[in-house]
Amino acid sequence: MSSLEKTGLSRRSMLCGVLVALAVPGGLAACGSEPTPGGTGTTGGTTPGGGTTPAGPPIIAALADVPEGGGLIAGNPANGKPLVLVRTGETVKAFDATCPHQGTAVSPPEGDVITCPNHGSTFNASDGAVTKGPATKGLAEVPVKVEAGQVVPA
Repeated sequence: MSSLEKTGLSRRSMLCGVLVALAVPGGLAACGSEPTPGGTGTTGGTTPGGGTTPAGPPIIAALADVPEGGGLIAGNPANGKPLVLVRTGETVKAFDATCPHQGTAVSPPEGDVITCPNHGSTFNASDGAVTKGPATKGLAEVPVKVEAGQVVPA
């Protein structure tokens, strides 16, 4: 039995804790494993905190949590990889938050710029296009939509 198992911590929860402490203000939404207070825990999609929506798609984030004219990093319920969400009005775009240069997680957008903290690559927040290297290609867009005040996969 590993020391993590003895303490009741999973490797995932330990890794998520480290990522939260090092990289993402407010935490990665997909790291939780407990149901959210409003979740039913029985049917539907998974909410960022691990709960579920009644017969609905998995929730990436609440629209209200994505800053207007900015964005945030959230977990992708489809594969657990982080997404960078960018909001303009009621429209949200999502991009894979992994820098195509060397796989470092990018930072949330500031203004219209998404920056990789590792080597300084920058990307346009409106379309994910690379604006400064060393990355040679942009961030991959991930289809999302806003439904009932929640950002969900499209």
